[in-house]
Amino acid sequence: MPGVFLDDSDNFDVSLRRFKKQVEKAGILSELKKRQHFEKPSVMRKKKKAAARKRLLKKLRKINAM
Repeated sequence: MPGVFLDDSDNFDVSLRRFKKQVEKAGILSELKKRQHFEKPSVMRKKKKAAARKRLLKKLRKINAM
């Protein structure tokens, strides 16, 4: 669980930025968005397969550009 401990001398803006970075790194927001609505397992598989295909095509385009 992300958390930032503040001292009296710490700047609030800097501490907030550190906290946001920890939350992003932990993947809490993406997990929250994913769990907002139920997604059928078949839809999840379809999205996962599409993402893998997209990554592969991007990799092939990068190799062909060289």
